[in-house]
Amino acid sequence: MKTTRWIHSAIMALTLAMSGCNKQGGVDTALFEKSFESAEATIHSSADKVVTAIKSSDYSGALAELKTLASNARLTPEQQQVIKDLTAQVEKLISDTASKVAGEAGSALKDVPKTLPK
Repeated sequence: MKTTRWIHSAIMALTLAMSGCNKQGGVDTALFEKSFESAEATIHSSADKVVTAIKSSDYSGALAELKTLASNARLTPEQQQVIKDLTAQVEKLISDTASKVAGEAGSALKDVPKTLPK
């Protein structure tokens, strides 16, 4: 029973750690937003979806929308570059978060033997 309780506690700790990564951290959308201020309505709408996804920590949704936006033939070279830059930022944030969570999970698993009865 204590083992089950400890495992549930570890899962809750990992969940809280992941939700603690909710801050916008290393993703700066200011240049991206500025680049799409005067874009036509459909492009501007897509750019807004990207920003909204990032601000709500929906990074996979942001990447999907960035990919859709990048395939638009009517983008300026500046807009294409800012899409590439933002995509790199989001991918790095996802990678860093995954590494951090994996490290925390490893630490939690190392503590399991200490809580088991002998």
